[in-house]
Amino acid sequence: MPPSILFVNRVYPPDPGATGQVLADLAAWLSAAGWAVTVIAGSRTGRADTGMTPDGVRLVRTPMPGGRSMRAGLAQLAGLSRAALAVPVPDIAVTMTDPPMLALLGPWLRHRGAATLHWCQDLYPALLPVLAVRRPPPALLTGLSWLAIRALNDHDRVLATGRCMAARMAGLGVSRERLATRPNWPDPLIRADDPGAAAVRSDLGLEGRFLALYSGNFGRGHVFDGMLEAAAILQAAGSPVVFGLAGDGSRRAAVEADVARRRLGNVRLLPRRDRSGLSAALGAADVHLASLTEAAAGLMIPSKVYGALASGRPCLFLGPEESEAARLIVEGGCGAVLPADDGAGLAARLAALAADPAHCRTLGSRAVAAVAPWRLERGAAAFSALALEAVEARSRRSPARPALPADPAQALHRGDGA
Repeated sequence: MPPSILFVNRVYPPDPGATGQVLADLAAWLSAAGWAVTVIAGSRTGRADTGMTPDGVRLVRTPMPGGRSMRAGLAQLAGLSRAALAVPVPDIAVTMTDPPMLALLGPWLRHRGAATLHWCQDLYPALLPVLAVRRPPPALLTGLSWLAIRALNDHDRVLATGRCMAARMAGLGVSRERLATRPNWPDPLIRADDPGAAAVRSDLGLEGRFLALYSGNFGRGHVFDGMLEAAAILQAAGSPVVFGLAGDGSRRAAVEADVARRRLGNVRLLPRRDRSGLSAALGAADVHLASLTEAAAGLMIPSKVYGALASGRPCLFLGPEESEAARLIVEGGCGAVLPADDGAGLAARLAALAADPAHCRTLGSRAVAAVAPWRLERGAAAFSALALEAVEARSRRSPARPALPADPAQALHRGDGA
């Protein structure tokens, strides 16, 4: 029989969300490689449903509420947990990080006999204070952190999406023996020098202009002040640089208001591109921008950097040097890393790139080479090997079952009152 693998995540295409898309890429690859793949995700219709995707993945949809509140997250965790515990026990079960604290489900699945792997896209609960409008009470964070670390140490393997994240996990108490590191891959549909890019530039009226593009989430983990300061400096200098800010998220309205307040005529606020048009949109840029707040270093990694480099364009990263995304750019020699608030430095870098198209093209060629080791084929093969290793290690151990932590839903309720 082929090995079986179960993934649990709140979103799965056609739901929007980066975690859902990277999961869909992997699930399709594993199915083609001979794995029996099941995915449990939320239902947008409110109805339970089970079926096979065109890629041969068994998709189980379970009803759950939307939203990002603590109450909604608890309900999402409970719904996904019930669905995961109702399906046949797989050889290996993989929990992700949407909703937060989904790692608490892993020990339950391990107790049933599955090998378990937690695939950490964002490190919760440490990330909660960065993303929350109101900082959670310290006692709640302490309780959630204790639960999370205990749960992670009850998984067979924990996969971090960057060296910075693995270091943060180890510092919090996750066993180094369980930790592995593998960055996410860029969307396989993104290609260098996409022929559709010329039409995008024409539609945007960019003849004779130099486009610096930010494409992705306007979330609280990202910063835009440095970009807007650079735009103001370059506008005053009469530079041909145009800033494109494309996407959506909780900070989009504030960015729009700041652009209007500063009267930045060289900033284009663009809609989020769907997947079919993303490659051409990324290729329309001359250089890409990415950002990350210092507080989020090692807690989240902006995956947009991988897509930017795969499009054959250099990337300027505004954020902490220790971030995996920053290290990729520096090690690949395909851009630069600046402090998040360094508007003057960003303006100078962009002006220099705009004045030297040949150097910009050289950096773009390096970008393609830098991201090549992280494409889907290699990333999925590495994931498959790690999963098989966990299954084999599990089969060699004694059948004694580990002690179970508190029920995930009850644990969160208790933490809320800590």
